[in-house]
Amino acid sequence: MPTNRANVSPSQPSRRGFLSAGIGAGLAAAALHSAVDAAPADDSGFELFEQSISDLQDGMQAGKWTARSLAEKYLERLEAIDRKGPELRSVIEANPDALALADELDKERKEKGARGPLHGIPILIKDNIDTADRMATTAGSLALVGAKPPEDAFAVKRLRAAGVVLLGKTNLSEWANIRCTYSTSGWSGRGGLTKNPYALDRNPCGSSSGSGAAVAANLCAVAVGTETDGSVVSPSSANGIVGIKPTVGLVSRTGIVPISHSQDTAGPMARSVRDAAILLGVLAGIDAEDQATAASKGQAHPAYTKFLDPKGLKGAKIGVARNHFGFHDGTDALMNEALDVLKREGATLVDPAELPNMDRVTDPENLVLLYELKADLNAYLARLGPKAPVHSLKEIIDFNEKNKKKEMPYFGQDQFTKAEAKGPLTSYEYLEARAKCLRLTRTEGIDAIMDKSKLDALVAPTMGPTCITDLVNGDRFLGGCSTPPAVAGYPHITVPAGHVYGLPVGLSFFGRAWSEPVLIKLAYAFEQATKHRRPPKFLATADLTMT
Repeated sequence: MPTNRANVSPSQPSRRGFLSAGIGAGLAAAALHSAVDAAPADDSGFELFEQSISDLQDGMQAGKWTARSLAEKYLERLEAIDRKGPELRSVIEANPDALALADELDKERKEKGARGPLHGIPILIKDNIDTADRMATTAGSLALVGAKPPEDAFAVKRLRAAGVVLLGKTNLSEWANIRCTYSTSGWSGRGGLTKNPYALDRNPCGSSSGSGAAVAANLCAVAVGTETDGSVVSPSSANGIVGIKPTVGLVSRTGIVPISHSQDTAGPMARSVRDAAILLGVLAGIDAEDQATAASKGQAHPAYTKFLDPKGLKGAKIGVARNHFGFHDGTDALMNEALDVLKREGATLVDPAELPNMDRVTDPENLVLLYELKADLNAYLARLGPKAPVHSLKEIIDFNEKNKKKEMPYFGQDQFTKAEAKGPLTSYEYLEARAKCLRLTRTEGIDAIMDKSKLDALVAPTMGPTCITDLVNGDRFLGGCSTPPAVAGYPHITVPAGHVYGLPVGLSFFGRAWSEPVLIKLAYAFEQATKHRRPPKFLATADLTMT
């Protein structure tokens, strides 16, 4: 969920057994070294290449495809691209029941018609989201192998009710990238190393690494990721797709392996704003077990597609968060082009509209995450019952120490040990840190600048072109804008904005709580005006001759 906190500037942020639990850390290193020898994948023969949810739904309605044939085609693609070929390793496990689910949905379509836009659509979900089926939920850790969630996550219940075909679980930065301050994003003890499909030696970013890479590589129609700080929007930017980090409370967290109840949320990852909006409408909903969702009453929309407007930028007033620029020349050049598009399409820019005091957020945010990690993870583990392989953060720490060769071959667990040393959520240190976070990012931050200039949204680069994967030193990300909306609990959308040497870079739109309709309208208009989405070519390394 969070980006790698130690390396982010203060302004940023098979079927069953496929990539099985015993993959071993050594395969991660082998996968990284093999990237330089990989040949570009040939997508010319893949029938579902870049197909949208609407395309797939129309095809099923016309009899061209069935839910089963779609699932079969994606599973074949997954085997070819993820397991063989470029070896993306974006999927940690395929669903052994995917084809049976598809058959049931095909039968229902014939007898009753489609439930809605996601009926029969194959999707992937991150491996920290509970499913009470034959798939595991491990957050990428060997410590949770064998754990049996008592029921589906609330979000999964909504997906099943919408008629999706759960194709499998995606790999991630283990424990959603909270274990260590010098981690390598995209690596987990259970799943190995995920690679970026644009340049295989580049990082897919965390922690929803697998979801980002899989959507970009056309291994599914759409995917679900999770974010605490940057973990939906950063891998979406790095993998050339759209990601929506909703307002905290719009999507239930019940049944999702947690870090922080103040910042955690699941969100859609897709190749287009339309597909992301469709998925968001299904994910959003009030859950009696997640108190934060009560605030979404009257704020959630079952159909976010009604806000899609190709002329949505006309008359908008958008603030340019300039203090989140300036960390990379190539990124700044793309952003200046994007700002020209916003103006050309009718938006008024307030430039600069800087968010003050963002350099003061990092320390209190990290304190909040440490306190809440211990409390929230222990509460999640208690739901698994006495038969679970581990029952507390302390037992996870002990497990990792006993299994160092598999779990900690490249980086340790300093964040875990710091969290374990923290006291209860009634501690003054925690309460003071949380209050400071809210004041800096809401009252004196996003709300203040939007009130002052009467803005509809703020824009900034999501991040720069992603770094080379480095298992020795960990991640190196230069800057970005995930932290203000993440800490505030406010919505954030990233849309492809172009490429630097063939590596994708996203433009971020973020704003007030529950402003998803406004952000979707603006992001869609920008997407339609630019159409920067470019499918990956699975190059061995970045092509420095590309523009």
